Amino acid sequence: MIRYPSSDAGWNFDNSYVRLPEFFYSRVKPTPVAAPRLVVLNARLAEELGLNAEVLKSEEGVQVLAGNRFPDGAALIAQAYAGHQFGHFTRLGDGRAILLGEQLTPEGERFDIQYKGSGRTPYSRGGDGRAALGPMLREYIISEAMHALGIPTTRSLAVVTTGEEIIRETLLPGAILIRVATSHLRVGTFQYAAAFGSVDELRALADYALDRHFPGLEADHRYLGLLREVILRQASLVAKWQLVGFVHGVMNTDNMTISGETIDYGPCAFMDAYDPATVFSSIDIHGRYAYGNQPRIAAWNLARFAEALLPLIHENEERAVELAQEEVSRFPDLFRREWLAGMRSKLGLAGEEAEDETLIDDLLSIMYKHKADWTNTFLALTFNREETLPMHGTPEFLEWLGRWKERLGRQRESEEQVRKRMRNHNPAVIPRNHRVEEALEAAEKGDPDVLHRLLDVLSKPFAHTPDQEEYAEPSPYSCEYRTFCGT
Repeated sequence: MIRYPSSDAGWNFDNSYVRLPEFFYSRVKPTPVAAPRLVVLNARLAEELGLNAEVLKSEEGVQVLAGNRFPDGAALIAQAYAGHQFGHFTRLGDGRAILLGEQLTPEGERFDIQYKGSGRTPYSRGGDGRAALGPMLREYIISEAMHALGIPTTRSLAVVTTGEEIIRETLLPGAILIRVATSHLRVGTFQYAAAFGSVDELRALADYALDRHFPGLEADHRYLGLLREVILRQASLVAKWQLVGFVHGVMNTDNMTISGETIDYGPCAFMDAYDPATVFSSIDIHGRYAYGNQPRIAAWNLARFAEALLPLIHENEERAVELAQEEVSRFPDLFRREWLAGMRSKLGLAGEEAEDETLIDDLLSIMYKHKADWTNTFLALTFNREETLPMHGTPEFLEWLGRWKERLGRQRESEEQVRKRMRNHNPAVIPRNHRVEEALEAAEKGDPDVLHRLLDVLSKPFAHTPDQEEYAEPSPYSCEYRTFCGT
């Protein structure tokens, strides 16, 4: 194992996860790669982490990003977890990911730095542990776009190619993503402890999660408080997904974080025409994780989290179930409240009125009937471009516009204040599926310029500048879009 002093690049590790019982992880080294090459580096994120971007770009830095060399203090572990995948429980773990270490920033914040696509681990279950360039760049693009949209998410520090090909349906260029997260604790991590570990190991994990993510929780009922806080964060997160038309694609319990961050951008995409049944994943043939199902699935996943915590919530199992059910039952209202607040902002509405829900639901019905683009409908309303919408001139839409304008007229705000609220909550651009594919195809052919232009446009989604207009257009193709998980 080749190590080098961490001071030049700014690596500053303090690896708390390895202080848990080894039941929760395995020590493993990334598999060396032949000829690593940097494709994209997130210099701004590097700076936030206290890292020197210029050193990371150097030959030695790229060797570290590829997993051929390691800074002093690296953890080098694969985490164990379990999960319900499409409703079926199974034992899992980091099958192609290795935690490099926990970086402490100059401000004292803690972030996991993880390789994705770094080779086999004890949890690979027969897989090669590798990743292709396309899916790694997809995660980079969409995770950084989500961050710019103000949605909690894991982030992407860099993507490097390996100089090797991997076998999927065809031979593809191999790559490694360096992912950044406040932690990689998942609902599935708790399911793993509850199903295969002892109560003491479950308690150690829960205490660790509380100390890392919720240090302010009071000592009394702390495990019930953990459940409550995770429910709150997930209600807010999924509401934000719905507000921008994001479809995660694979909402298994091992893809739900305790921190409330979006994780694992596999078969994900953004909806064009509004349709609650929208599915992009090639393997979700029954629509379990369709756009409209995401709130329901989040509640289902949180119920599994609650089940895992039962031994800690109360010594009496019946009482523990009652307490857990009470918390989980709050999710629909918490989600609806977050979603309604976001929809009011998208429509420029201040305060709350009894008819707001009907006004919003009626607009969605009209959008669905006329196959209106999700993002561009709200942009048209923001900038008084209703004539560009497919339902323009229809009696139902004219009637809705009248009710909306009457509602706005009852507010004690100027029109400019209303429009400013709408501009700040309706992005000019999202990662349009055809634009993402265009960038991936060009990058795979050795042209990174298309990728960098897209990343630049997506980094300022609420700027509403002329250079964003061409990226706001829906796909000119009518074919059904499909994505793949990349494994």
